[in-house]
Amino acid sequence: MKSWSLFASAITLVTLLAGGCASLDEHQREWIFQPSDRSWGNSKAMAEGMQDEWIDFKSSLTGEPVRLHGLWLGDKPESADTPVLLFLHGAKYNVAGSAPRMRRMHELGFSVLAIDYRGFGKSTKTLPSEDSAREDALAAWTWLAARHPQQRRYIFGHSLGGAIGIDLASRVNDESGTIVESTFTSIADVVSSFKWGWLPFRPFITQRFDAIDKVKDIGAPLLVVHGTADALINPTLGRKLYDAATVPKMFVLVQGGSHYDANSIGQAQYRAALSQLFRMKEPPDATAASEPPAASSLPAPSRTAARPSAPQPI
Repeated sequence: MKSWSLFASAITLVTLLAGGCASLDEHQREWIFQPSDRSWGNSKAMAEGMQDEWIDFKSSLTGEPVRLHGLWLGDKPESADTPVLLFLHGAKYNVAGSAPRMRRMHELGFSVLAIDYRGFGKSTKTLPSEDSAREDALAAWTWLAARHPQQRRYIFGHSLGGAIGIDLASRVNDESGTIVESTFTSIADVVSSFKWGWLPFRPFITQRFDAIDKVKDIGAPLLVVHGTADALINPTLGRKLYDAATVPKMFVLVQGGSHYDANSIGQAQYRAALSQLFRMKEPPDATAASEPPAASSLPAPSRTAARPSAPQPI
């Protein structure tokens, strides 16, 4: 996505020049979500064999019908003991682009449903917002619960999807646990970590994604995963989110993990954390992970170090 280091200055400039809240809101939604229908690398090939799913509902926000596209990855036949996972991707990456991460979560023992929010992939075409993404996540969760009522159901979110997942977990009471990776406390905190974060942008943010306020309301165990080399979302924000939770929880810091590959290089740590926190059966060939590090071992916050070197999706 457009560099987050430009967001703080741009938001102030747009406010002054546009002179309208509607224009400001629209620009923020474009910058934050970067909706796309493309895939990257070999992700399209990795999505082959996954099952298309469609979720239809009437939006309470617009009164209009909404159709969400999703991909399902599960075993055939599926055991009643297999936990199911709602996968919420971050900005720019749609379900096709998320196929590699979906397969890794499947290897960890989950059947996986990944959905595209409105504006992404094959879902209803419109510019998404925080409110519409919240509604889409809840619709997908309701759909999943109706089809898998007896199985343990988990919420997973990567980056922006983590904030959407925290919001969802704060509003439902039938989840077995929540997993967030490379996510943050709020959009304002993310922007504050960049070079131009000192600018007075906070009053003008319309898409707030205040996960730090909602994490206190979740009622099931929480796993927070972050890479030490995440140049987009400082790992201290992940730790801060973890600290605010009051449920049984774990914080896993993946050494050398970036914003995009902590899920890949941290598989052993993932397996151990899922076994310990969620009592999931650990595969016999899984290696033990180290204990989650203390907060003092986190990289020190640095506005310069946290700035991405190139435009990236959140």
